Amino acid sequence: MKQVIITFGLLITASLVLFRVASLYNLQGGNNMNWIAAFSILFLVIGIILSKKMFHKTVVITQEKPAVINDDKLQETGLSKRETEILLLVHDGLSNQQIADKLFISENTVKKHISNIFLKLNVERRTEAIKRAKELSVIA
Repeated sequence: MKQVIITFGLLITASLVLFRVASLYNLQGGNNMNWIAAFSILFLVIGIILSKKMFHKTVVITQEKPAVINDDKLQETGLSKRETEILLLVHDGLSNQQIADKLFISENTVKKHISNIFLKLNVERRTEAIKRAKELSVIA
């Protein structure tokens, strides 16, 4: 934002200086209309160039692969299919209530499954569980 303010401040200052030069030229008997037209075109070109450079935003859209379950590694951890399904929903950032609504189970059941996941993965938080599952290659 500061860059925009400074740039427009400099442009206004430059325009005032150029118009002052034009008025001095007019006092000497020159044709002022040609100068004004030249300055207008000059500032139009400068404005277009600056707006393309300053306000051109590059939007990068990255699409993350959906997390999938690695069935071979799943058996090694001792997680059930339902616990892994809940772990994937936790990975997607859903709350306990959202998981319960999506799976048509109660919130207490979700809490119990998450508690079992924590015990089996030997973690204390959701983020740790996701990280541990990725380390064990349960979630790919």
